[in-house]
Amino acid sequence: MGSLFRSESMCLAQLFLQSGTAYECLSALGEKGLVQFRDLNQNVSSFQRKFVGEVKRCEELERILVYLVQEITRVDIPLPEGEASPPAPPLKQVLEMQEQLQKLEVELREVTKNKEKLRKNLLELIEYTHMLRVTKTFVRRNVEFEPTYEEFPALENDSLLDYSCMQRLGAKLGFVSGLIQQGKVEAFEKMLWRACKGYTIVTYAELDESLEDPETGEVIKWYVFLISFWGEQIGHKVKKICDCYHCHIYPYPNTAEERREIQEGLNTRIQDLYTVLHKTEDYLRQVLCKAAESVCSRVLQVKKMKAIYHMLNMCSFDVTNKCLIAEVWCPEADLPGLRRALEEGSRQSGATIPSFMNTIPTKEAPPTLIRTNRFTEGFQNIVDAYGVGSYREVNPALFTIITFPFLFAVMFGDFGHGFVMFLFALLLVLNENHPRLKQSQEILRMFFNGRYILLLMGLFSVYTGLIYNDCFSKSVNLFGSGWNISAMYSSSHSPEKQGKMVLWNDSIVRHSKTLQLDPSIPGVFRGPYPFGIDPIWNLATNRLTFLNSFKMKMSVILGIIHMTFGVILGIFNHLHFRKKFNIYLVSVPEILFMLCIFGYLIFMIIYKWLAYSAETSREAPSILIEFINMFLFPASETHGLYPGQAHVQRLLLALTVLAVPVLFLGKPLFLLWLHNGRSCFGVSRGGYTLVRKDSEEEVSLLGSQDIEEGNNRMEDGCREVTCEEFNFGEILMTQAIHSIEYCLGCISNTASYLRLWALSLAHAQLSDVLWAMLMRVGLRVDTTYGVLLLLPVMAFFVVLTIFILLIMEGLSAFLHAIRLHWVEFQNKFYVGAGTKFVPFSFSLLSSKFSNDDIA
Repeated sequence: MGSLFRSESMCLAQLFLQSGTAYECLSALGEKGLVQFRDLNQNVSSFQRKFVGEVKRCEELERILVYLVQEITRVDIPLPEGEASPPAPPLKQVLEMQEQLQKLEVELREVTKNKEKLRKNLLELIEYTHMLRVTKTFVRRNVEFEPTYEEFPALENDSLLDYSCMQRLGAKLGFVSGLIQQGKVEAFEKMLWRACKGYTIVTYAELDESLEDPETGEVIKWYVFLISFWGEQIGHKVKKICDCYHCHIYPYPNTAEERREIQEGLNTRIQDLYTVLHKTEDYLRQVLCKAAESVCSRVLQVKKMKAIYHMLNMCSFDVTNKCLIAEVWCPEADLPGLRRALEEGSRQSGATIPSFMNTIPTKEAPPTLIRTNRFTEGFQNIVDAYGVGSYREVNPALFTIITFPFLFAVMFGDFGHGFVMFLFALLLVLNENHPRLKQSQEILRMFFNGRYILLLMGLFSVYTGLIYNDCFSKSVNLFGSGWNISAMYSSSHSPEKQGKMVLWNDSIVRHSKTLQLDPSIPGVFRGPYPFGIDPIWNLATNRLTFLNSFKMKMSVILGIIHMTFGVILGIFNHLHFRKKFNIYLVSVPEILFMLCIFGYLIFMIIYKWLAYSAETSREAPSILIEFINMFLFPASETHGLYPGQAHVQRLLLALTVLAVPVLFLGKPLFLLWLHNGRSCFGVSRGGYTLVRKDSEEEVSLLGSQDIEEGNNRMEDGCREVTCEEFNFGEILMTQAIHSIEYCLGCISNTASYLRLWALSLAHAQLSDVLWAMLMRVGLRVDTTYGVLLLLPVMAFFVVLTIFILLIMEGLSAFLHAIRLHWVEFQNKFYVGAGTKFVPFSFSLLSSKFSNDDIA
């Protein structure tokens, strides 16, 4: 409780690390996670620090490991995750590990490159076979026509200046064949027509199957085309257009015999490529499987090594450059562990001179460390989202464990809904070690991280649901109602009593739309329901009026108690920081202001509940009118709640009026008196010089410790001040703003707690509407089709209950509960201006790379 009530005591330690043992010592510190390093080289660029070369080496190893992880993932090889985290590699093994990874990378890149070449050649040959098969149907030449047409020789072998062949266009015919993507066919055909001016004949047909593009690997639809052209220049244009449209051009056979030979050769080469490609893939998979066995541990080792060198870059060298000096924040309770870690690191390195540490005094604000476990971590995160607590101030998370789920349950009070939420959270808690939950998507992971919050929220909602007697908008009669209807009939009473009471008879029961139970009649009200609200109120027409009155008063009572408790917690802060004058000049006036007005309101509510019964309820005065009259001082005497009420209220108002100027002026005047030497007590102070000035309040508090302890000596010899550094106007303005905010906030914050009543009412009414529109309709259907209709109605009711009442309403109540804690409760005592203690710990490292690293 001590560590959760207040942050850990911290100290600033100075580490003296020998150059040969610094790596091993930081490795031992990283495994334990005890200290937070301070950067002693803030004015030095990151590229000019001592160990920047080692950091670059680690980044190069990370690059290689990222490449390995990508290749392993690409071939669907599972990555084994070791249970134990390997230690940081010794310096002797770093070069060996770097050499192994570099050789593995070179080998993988060569094998992958060869595989891609083989794959590309295979895809091109497959395309060629499809092209030959389709173009065979385009041009069918008879033997007698073959001598008539002399095809062009290869264009690249012809001289571009030899135009003699252009004299006989009908004598020479050229062909270009290949494949083009489906979406480019129309534009390709138009370009050929315009550029070649009709001197080409284009024939194309769609392939039946989609083929993989050798360049991109994308599976797309292809068209096979055959272009017949006349003229050498036309042929050059056709080839350039084909290149522009990224067509895959393949040689077109001149004869059927040549086509058959090419086809046979292609089939042989394709079979050979399949064999070689399979063997290459098998070898590549073997290499990647062997690499996958150690890649996760290598990733962790490289990350640890990089983290160590980052911390070493924060250290400074002594004048001899043989010793590194580091400054770290460390919890006082972990100082023995810090010494053992340094001894362990020195022993591992085999150094003759061990590294050591010593604590140094400081006036800087230490970071805040609050140790948490699985249960308290979620509640601490709620508080830290508002602001990390200042060093050693009271931590609201300890009280939030109870108050947060309770205030949520006040707004979400329903036994059925709370039980469903409790079961869901219990399922997460029982399976909290399941790896899938820890690696789930963001929304489910958010629920998983707050599983204990959900568990308590559901449990408290069950409790408040029993208080409200609400279970899916219906009441549960567990103990029997305390109201007796038969006592309202005239036959139940003697003739003498019947004339004095308004009783029922058969005529009244038959003709009256509403019947009223009178608790003043003997036997009608037999006593309160043992636990919660009587279930008979679920049948009453004035149920909403009764519940509104009850929940509104309950919200005010809970809110004032919650805020007063926050003011009281501020007293513990003042006591810890030795500012007792804040108790008398700030906390006590705040408590008086709160209790004399709003505490008295609670007193009137409870007194009216206890002092008036059913017989005297008509004589009870309105609390609202009495509370307003407390400030208006009416001329005519009113019938109050109790004798002497006017005198008590005047006394409370007098205390309130006296507390306000004390709250505004008490602290500034007291600090001014301290600054002027407290001459009225015969105490004089000489001239002092302030070494470190935290605030104007710190300046004036230099002698407050002397008053409390009866001495005039300064702590640590550095609490000294000159008259020029005391600004009374700034202190007065700060205190005035705080006082105005508090006085007005007491009113607005009390009204803010009425959201407990409003959201509770909204949740109950929404649940009632959902039941009336779905379940009531399904249950009223006749027995013939009722069962068939009831099943889908119940399913729809369950879906709407989960998404609307549990998720949406639960989120709304959750956010309002957070607001009540952040604004109404924590601002009474919690500053939240600290910095979080972030230890140098290897446990924070992940065995996986982030998306940025992989990109």
